[in-house]
Amino acid sequence: MRAFRGQMSDNQPIRRSLPEKQKQLRDLKETLAAMKSHTSPALKESVRKRIAQLEAELTAAPVLKSNRPSGAARPRQERGNVPRRPTIRSL
Repeated sequence: MRAFRGQMSDNQPIRRSLPEKQKQLRDLKETLAAMKSHTSPALKESVRKRIAQLEAELTAAPVLKSNRPSGAARPRQERGNVPRRPTIRSL
């Protein structure tokens, strides 16, 4: 079966908020510190690489936020007088 557009199995990267990225960075650092000496070098390198990516994203995050005009949110699309369809709820 094919996935619907936007479905979790769409093979798209997961978008994370700033606190989620910070938590993931802490978890990865703990994981790297807890790895045994016989852990494969490739696995250690991949964790280090992901840590570096997250650190770069977190240092760039305040810069990205400051580029937005203050208090400006994404503009909502005007719906006009189009009535909404009733929601079908199952029991």
